[in-house]
Amino acid sequence: MKRILVPTDFSSRAENALKVAAQIAKKNNFEIHLLHMLEIPSQMNDAITGTTPIPEIMLFIQKAKETMQQTLNKSYLKDLSIIDAIKLEKASQGILSYSKDNAIDLIVMGSNGASGLTEFIIGSNTEKVVRLSTAPVIVIKEEINNFDPKNIVFASDFSEEIKKPFQKLLNFKQLFDAKLQLVTICTPNSFKPTALAKKIMTDFIKEFNLDNYSINIYNDTNVEKGIIHFSNEINADLISLCSHGRTGLAHFFTGSISEDLANHGNKPLIIFKI
Repeated sequence: MKRILVPTDFSSRAENALKVAAQIAKKNNFEIHLLHMLEIPSQMNDAITGTTPIPEIMLFIQKAKETMQQTLNKSYLKDLSIIDAIKLEKASQGILSYSKDNAIDLIVMGSNGASGLTEFIIGSNTEKVVRLSTAPVIVIKEEINNFDPKNIVFASDFSEEIKKPFQKLLNFKQLFDAKLQLVTICTPNSFKPTALAKKIMTDFIKEFNLDNYSINIYNDTNVEKGIIHFSNEINADLISLCSHGRTGLAHFFTGSISEDLANHGNKPLIIFKI
């Protein structure tokens, strides 16, 4: 993992993500790619394909460059290797194409605090990136002055198809020398006896060189509440999930993510695509 992409609209939530990316980059000597997507008003779209950009577009571009430079001058970015770019494209499409073209290893994006994941449900740019990105995506909801996750929750059903993204999580875990809290959430609708749940998890991890971890079974009324309550009880620094890239953040959810995780889960998330 060497390249971190941080999409920015120059908002406070985007800066929260950039601050976290800066902390990861400093700790591991990574390169940051700071990307601003400039979405031109629809009435100007025809001018983009012309040979001479119209003055209004040039004004937008110039203003974006000025704001980008102000961001690059932030003290927390000092001594970091940063590549900045401004693209004229729809946000989610531009982020995904930039990530692919530049072999990005990790994307860090901001969200609207406690209600941020509500945007995921209605199809925001963040949701589209999470759903389609082949690189892991960290979603930051609020300012974190010391991003050093030593206690990471991984909630899953521990099925065979989870093994590939799980290896990516282990690579991320090593960056911070973190403890991994493996958890199966048992609900009335998806109940497993404790012995069976532990066997599934134990069998799952046999082929991995895994240390500093624990196996947990947690009972709750639904999966989302279980993740929140378990993460709060153990004071987790980060929640990790896997996504099929189709409907919702986690493979084992029935339907989309509920508003419980959106409205009550304030911890940062990292999502790996299956």
